[in-house]
Amino acid sequence: MNQIGIEPPLGPKGSSPAEHDGAGRRVRPYAITSGRTRPLGGDLPVEALVQRTAMGGRALPTAHLERRRILELTAEPLAVAEVSALLRLHLGVTAVLLGDLVAEDLVIVYLPPAASASRVDLVLLERVLQGLRSL
Repeated sequence: MNQIGIEPPLGPKGSSPAEHDGAGRRVRPYAITSGRTRPLGGDLPVEALVQRTAMGGRALPTAHLERRRILELTAEPLAVAEVSALLRLHLGVTAVLLGDLVAEDLVIVYLPPAASASRVDLVLLERVLQGLRSL
């Protein structure tokens, strides 16, 4: 860990480990998503929670690379943004991978309730602020 308590990326030359194959060669994000830039079924809000389904648990032993890591991480609900950060992958790449897993019923998405324009949930905002400060 460095001085501010954040672990540096583990990949060569400061890139994320998910962007490298076993031989240390760089893997482009579009290769991870098969060239797609949008998730199947539409965009996922960054605050949406994702969780592995029972089918996803059974698929875990045969899943490959990032898909396996997502299934491991989502045993408990996690926000899309948290999955992205833990994988050290771009948010768009993570959303595409999650969209694939949702389409295959390996992951379920819990969308946040629609925010009311007239009412701000101060408790939620305070919890988000507290979470950000703890990072």
